[in-house]
Amino acid sequence: MTSPAQKLPVSLAANPRLSSWVRFTGEGRLAISPGKVEIGQGIVTALAQIAADELDVDIGRIEMIRASTATSPNEGVTSGSLSTQQSGRALRHVCAEVRQRFLAAASERLGIDAASLNVDDGTISGPGNVRTSYWELAGEVSLDHEATAAATPKSAMKRALAGRSVPRVDIPDKVFARPRFIHDCAPPGLLHGRVLRPDVSRAKLIALDETAARAVPGLLAIVRDGGFAGVVADSEAAADAALKALREGATWSAGEPLPDEDDIAGFLKSQPVETTIIDARPATAAREPAQTLRRQYTRPYIAHASIAPSCAMAKWDVDHVHVWTHSQGVYLLRADLAIVLKLPAENIVVEHMEGAGCYGHNAADDVALDAVLLARAAGGRPVRVQWSRHDEMSHAPFGAAMAIEIEADLDADNEIVGWRHAIWSNGHAARPGRAAQPALLAATEIENPHPRMISTNPPAANGGGGDRNSVPLYDFPAWTITSHRLLTMPVRTSALRTLGAQGNVFAIESLIDEIASLRGEDPIAFRLRHLRDERAKDVIRAAARRAQWKPQKQAGIGHGAGFARYKNTGAYCAAIAEIEGADDIRVNRLTLAIDVGEAINPDGVINQIEGGAIQATSWVLKERVRFDRTRITSATWTDYPILTFGEVPAVDVEIIQRPEIEPVGAGEAAHGPVTAAIANAVFDCLGVRVRDLPITRDRIIAAMELAS
Repeated sequence: MTSPAQKLPVSLAANPRLSSWVRFTGEGRLAISPGKVEIGQGIVTALAQIAADELDVDIGRIEMIRASTATSPNEGVTSGSLSTQQSGRALRHVCAEVRQRFLAAASERLGIDAASLNVDDGTISGPGNVRTSYWELAGEVSLDHEATAAATPKSAMKRALAGRSVPRVDIPDKVFARPRFIHDCAPPGLLHGRVLRPDVSRAKLIALDETAARAVPGLLAIVRDGGFAGVVADSEAAADAALKALREGATWSAGEPLPDEDDIAGFLKSQPVETTIIDARPATAAREPAQTLRRQYTRPYIAHASIAPSCAMAKWDVDHVHVWTHSQGVYLLRADLAIVLKLPAENIVVEHMEGAGCYGHNAADDVALDAVLLARAAGGRPVRVQWSRHDEMSHAPFGAAMAIEIEADLDADNEIVGWRHAIWSNGHAARPGRAAQPALLAATEIENPHPRMISTNPPAANGGGGDRNSVPLYDFPAWTITSHRLLTMPVRTSALRTLGAQGNVFAIESLIDEIASLRGEDPIAFRLRHLRDERAKDVIRAAARRAQWKPQKQAGIGHGAGFARYKNTGAYCAAIAEIEGADDIRVNRLTLAIDVGEAINPDGVINQIEGGAIQATSWVLKERVRFDRTRITSATWTDYPILTFGEVPAVDVEIIQRPEIEPVGAGEAAHGPVTAAIANAVFDCLGVRVRDLPITRDRIIAAMELAS
């Protein structure tokens, strides 16, 4: 017999106490405390909608509580477009059970059968105009119970808010410049810290003359712990000046060489690797290929390039520390801090505050440890540490570079009879809290350093890493998918939005387009012919219809298509790109269709698809971490350009609403399809295929020379 706990959503099974999710407060309000965090994706709004629906309260009564290890359920990390799927499902079940408990208490107080009671904005009423409310009953109804899965959430037809575009609850603070971001937080007694880091890759601090730094007015402390060094000052200007003086007194080791930036594929394929067969489909009938297409695709290392550099704040109270951070996993960060500090985890409180931009494992966790180490010298006062742009673009983890080889066996009619897909890449995950050793930068620099973690890949059941989206959704007769994860890591890598999905979808969809062209078949028709999943077909048809595929050929204009289902288990997304190929590639318009199942907040879903599409455009046309053999050289916006407002394409999104299907996230669904659509549009426009990202003028010229 299946136990109730096994029926609970995964986040609720891990955190079953109702009171950790919902709390009724005074003056007719309630607090909702999820373990997922707001990073600009609008999750707190969608979760508030879910709670308001299940509890029958006005959404304005709800206060969304920031995640904290002191009070919040432990939902791991906010990543992988899983917040609605995991936190939303958990909260829906919690609120359904809370509502049921209050109805039972109201039934007993009013002497009316619970089935005859209604709830309207928290007021519980029944026949004869009898009434009470959640707040009147709050002292009688204990939520210090574990969820039982006995209550059934409302059907989609009975939800009032799900499916409606409710205004984002986090936007007013940002519009009216209220201090919501950690960078703006200024508690009483705040001090400022900066950390000394080398310009040369993996150089170590071997000597430090502190004389000039100690003469800087406003300096309060210089902290040195092995190769870790930093300053604490009474103002940001003093901290910057002290750090500059300290840098002039630093002596560094020689460091370690970096790869040849212009031969990333050669580097990746020359390193020791761990090889895994991701998936294999044997052919049911042997069909001899008439030819085999062999193609290689690459993407470079990509920076997170958050608009604001990473920032954190810490405060010590004897042997307890409180940390404020924009980390996406407060409990995971706490676990690594406990290892480094040799403290019990319960002595550490990690509290989330929003940061101005984050798309994965950037330096948010690293700067948190920096702040903790510097705050030890602050005499109990809070210390805020903000990285410089240079540090952010040099020392934060990057999205891993990838080399992808696909071999497609074609018969005499150029139909696909075999498919082999191989990936060479560093691992795509080195987040804190997931190993016996910490994954934080300063942990490798202190007097008793921890080894630098070599990035791994999440298991396929969690979406994979470098192999994410490498298994085709298309109905090919046979395939073998292989991942080669590097066991060396000269360039620090970890989770960047989509992990390996962007590279793999780019490669698959580019070759699909090429084969369709070889056959003289419309690429939309070719895709539809090779798909069995009707939801997949629907998004492709919807995007094609909305974009009026395919318009009459115009000189200098190209159109291309791309499709994927994120992780092969999440949101379906199809994209049509219209590009202009003059001096440089310009993306004029992106038309997308998205299926996330039930779209809780349609406007929020559109926001996420628009943002992902624009970010993918920037990746495709511009972004590339640059380095020579000794250091990262793309440490400024000049050297690491991103898409400007004047270059942003028009983005048109259609949602296929399926309220009967459990919701999934939208944040990472657009990147792969948009990347492929732009690349295919370049071919349509110019007649050459660029298989190395980013698609720059130089890359196009090189492809033309190769084709001639």
